[in-house]
Amino acid sequence: MTIKTTWPAWKIAVGSALILVFALDLALVGYLWHMSSEQPLALKAERDKLELQAKKLRADVDRGEKIRASLPQAGKDCDSFYQQSFRDSSTGYSHIEADLGEIAAKSGVKISGITFKQKEVKDRGVTEIRIAADLDADYPAMIQFINGLERSKDFYLLDGLHLTSASTGGLRLDLELHTYFRT
Repeated sequence: MTIKTTWPAWKIAVGSALILVFALDLALVGYLWHMSSEQPLALKAERDKLELQAKKLRADVDRGEKIRASLPQAGKDCDSFYQQSFRDSSTGYSHIEADLGEIAAKSGVKISGITFKQKEVKDRGVTEIRIAADLDADYPAMIQFINGLERSKDFYLLDGLHLTSASTGGLRLDLELHTYFRT
């Protein structure tokens, strides 16, 4: 005689559900194990990135501190430049004429017709002085004159040189430059 046992349907459903849950648990354990092995590498890469960023930020802070420390000296340098390079407006015109005449004499340039135009620069403590003059000389003398302007103790900004005529003996140029006076 054979005994046949049949399982009720609900026991089969519960057993199947338990096998499914167990399989899902195994898959989850495998996934978590895989992720945990990659996580230290990802965390190390993130840490390295943050360390590099912190190093850059420390360098920026150090640079800012150096700039802050140099500000008093920069202020003194600006004041020194202002006092040494900009003439006082009461004696400035005669000094510019003398300085340009000296530079012209050293370079062999004949300078004539110096004119000045004054323009107040608001809230800066300076007055802009536009200077125009006629120069007569050969090319090498003109170059020496321009070099003399660059080396002058006074502050000149060359705005333009315009050729008005040329002859076999030399050039005639209109010179335009400007400087500043203390007010």
